[in-house]
Amino acid sequence: MELIDFLRQTQAEVRERINNPDGGTPYQEQAFTEIVMQHMAEIGMASEPVACHHETSFGNAKLRLSGYALSDDTDQLDLFVSLYSGTDELKTIADSETKKAAEQCLRFLKGCAEGKLLKTMDESSDAYALAISIKECYPTLDQIRIYVLTDQRATTKNFQSREIRSKTIKLEVMDIQRLHHHWMEGKPRDEITVDFEQVAGSALPCIYVQGEMSDYDYALTVIPGDVLRFVYEKYGARLLEANVRSFLSVTGKVNRGIRDTLINNPEHFMAYNNGIVILADEIRLEIAASGLPGILWMGGMQIVNGGQTTASIYFTKKKEPKTDLKRVRIPAKIIILRSNDAEAEENMISAVSRYANSQNVVRQADLSANRSFHVEIEKLANTTYCPDGVSRWFYERAAGSYNVLLAREGTTPAKLCRIKENVPSSRKITKTDLAKFLSTWDQKPDQVSLGSQKSFMAFMNSLDAENSPWPQQPDVLFYKRMIAKTILFKAAQKLVRPAFKAFQANVTTYLVALLSHRLNNRLDLDYIWRQQRVSPQLEEQMGQWAKTVNDILHKSANGRMVSEWAKKPECWTAVRKGTYSPLIEGIPELRPADSGASPHPADVISASG
Repeated sequence: MELIDFLRQTQAEVRERINNPDGGTPYQEQAFTEIVMQHMAEIGMASEPVACHHETSFGNAKLRLSGYALSDDTDQLDLFVSLYSGTDELKTIADSETKKAAEQCLRFLKGCAEGKLLKTMDESSDAYALAISIKECYPTLDQIRIYVLTDQRATTKNFQSREIRSKTIKLEVMDIQRLHHHWMEGKPRDEITVDFEQVAGSALPCIYVQGEMSDYDYALTVIPGDVLRFVYEKYGARLLEANVRSFLSVTGKVNRGIRDTLINNPEHFMAYNNGIVILADEIRLEIAASGLPGILWMGGMQIVNGGQTTASIYFTKKKEPKTDLKRVRIPAKIIILRSNDAEAEENMISAVSRYANSQNVVRQADLSANRSFHVEIEKLANTTYCPDGVSRWFYERAAGSYNVLLAREGTTPAKLCRIKENVPSSRKITKTDLAKFLSTWDQKPDQVSLGSQKSFMAFMNSLDAENSPWPQQPDVLFYKRMIAKTILFKAAQKLVRPAFKAFQANVTTYLVALLSHRLNNRLDLDYIWRQQRVSPQLEEQMGQWAKTVNDILHKSANGRMVSEWAKKPECWTAVRKGTYSPLIEGIPELRPADSGASPHPADVISASG
């Protein structure tokens, strides 16, 4: 897909979100911000980003913010500010404009860090809660980045870093061209390149085996500890395989041993450690004076096994600066992919990840794209049509597959229009969406509030549990009821968004979990599937309970940030015990209380709580 087509497709998605009858974003710039931030999260460039519009004057200066992402351990902060034009033609934005937007966001950060901005803010806004968090965690932040997001082309992608209260702030631009580049590559590692001559002083000596009868080449090498730390510091979670990004705390047995070896016995690290496995798109070799090959450069680098080792090296050096990583060596197995078939390459990556981690603490459930559950859901989505017999929902098992569908089958404007009409983006469900919708209905709003990645991992773990509420081989009935839960969640989202200024995601998941808890098996999911919407009566009921849920979340938080309090099981207990208005009359989705209807096994509600 050419850049101009990608731009127009992106703009169409923005407009679709605005006009989405199932609950869209009210402003184009906000919709664009959410689309780009979601993409950046999927490729590992940001952690759990949240849309947060804040624009005001502070003194004589203007402040702007469109979104943020704060890591769980509050050591990495990303701030986003959008410059959205809505253009369908390729235009170039002046560096002066992107730089000005970055400066406005920088002022917001400075005001938060110094605590001066809090006095001027509305306490009910989510930007206020963010300002408190920034003020409190600023001393411990290790990485701060400001991204300018734009639907135009920018000449400069990186501006000179700034200093605020002894912290270095990186300023970057994610323009439509850079976004297109990511989408075309379709891999989270597409920008990861390492020049070993530059970072290590010379090429890495290796044993190189050319795969004449296979779709990959193979190399064995040893990477200096300070080089691996540098690469991780530069690329962060993007360096790790997309579904194995979680880093266990150094208090864990495995990582504590790594830390102790690094500090006390660095020369023996290679003897004690199993090493790492790397996938790469290409490498460049040079022949050393000894006649042996050396790895001079690597492109598309991604670590599929050894993420804990890599992160442990980085965090140990950060917490113990005296650690001498120049004396550390890490054995590395490198697989250089040579296939031109994207699907075959995806399967190869998944298989390497799975087998490389088979004896590691990383669960195979985390390597999920090719799990039978997701494969079956994808098949059901492709073959199960809505009651109108024409339209259907789309399950995006692999990131970007919806756009691939549009590019492959929308070869003419008429065909593209027909595909979007029959399979609109509003009916696209990602793997993390699925985990959110099902886990919410399973009455785990505290788990969902942990964020999409952690919630997804917990959901995948629940698939392996002996008493799992989810079938290993989903059938058509399960799929239809899954869509009904999706419709219900989206309807709640549509009601909540304009009603509350802050913490809309938390209110939504707690509201739907409350519906599941209070309505028990009376809610007819098959009726919702047939209608492909919820009734006005049920919407009215949700609207009434949403206000109570929001009040309880704020009151029970007792001064804490609501989004953090919502992650606690005690929060769900408080919401369940709340006093709610009685059910209104005439909700068509409700079965009679004594109907004795037998629910699908996956819809049985836990008796706990």
